[in-house]
Amino acid sequence: MTRSNPGNVLRSDYQRAVAAYWNKEKDPVNLRLGDVDGLYHHHYGIGEVDWSVLDGDEATRDERIIAEMHRLETVQAEVLLDHLGDVRPGDRLLDAGCGRGGSSIMAHLRFGCRVDGVSISEQQVEFANGQAAARGVAGKVRYHFRNMLDTGFETGSMRGIWNNESTMYVDLSELFAEHARQLAFGGRYVCITGCYNDVTGGRSKAVSQIDQHYTCNIHPRSEYFRAMTANSLVPISVVDLTAQTIPYWELRAKSPVATGIEEPFLTAYREGSFHYLLIAADRV
Repeated sequence: MTRSNPGNVLRSDYQRAVAAYWNKEKDPVNLRLGDVDGLYHHHYGIGEVDWSVLDGDEATRDERIIAEMHRLETVQAEVLLDHLGDVRPGDRLLDAGCGRGGSSIMAHLRFGCRVDGVSISEQQVEFANGQAAARGVAGKVRYHFRNMLDTGFETGSMRGIWNNESTMYVDLSELFAEHARQLAFGGRYVCITGCYNDVTGGRSKAVSQIDQHYTCNIHPRSEYFRAMTANSLVPISVVDLTAQTIPYWELRAKSPVATGIEEPFLTAYREGSFHYLLIAADRV
């Protein structure tokens, strides 16, 4: 792990508040799911739910639901990695806002390349590096306590970069400028994110509840495309995952790790005020 001075990494009261939140966070919705196979995600799931997990022996019902939720979250990460394009073992990837590092490990196992993850949570970075060491991939997958708006990595050093549900914590213009700097020409950027629908005229009540719950600032859909094109990132693929994520949230609402935020997500998705998008863009 690359250690940095917290004063250099955390540059505003807001960033310090976000870091403090994630340093203390031990939510079972993240930890219990990761315990299934050691891949700890900090994002949501997509795909058809196997509703049979609700049936059968009550004593193992919770365990079945947890395993199914984790499967759906892993499917989401696989879909993101599918859009990174032709990545070779000699390439380098960046997981921006890596959480506890599950997607970085998946990327290395798939492509065989070096993967760096960055987070402003020192606890997440320590945990993620422990997981990489336990899997014997610490030489290829490394996590760093750094700010994704100013990582310090070399210009043009990355073949691919992704954000998986972490863009709502930063200014998009600053983020995409830094990503464009780090990406080699022709490199690929991918994000999966929740964004509010410009057509509905601002944040709905449900979207505002999500912001408050996670101490984040959900951006409008249009801002992603404006900020990307202003920073030499040209979208090549846009996939609306909204319909594919609703079943995950319906299952999570019935799970032992429900937090109460499930209803605002379901309301926002169903009323059309909130979209779950995958955007892939090339560095030009």
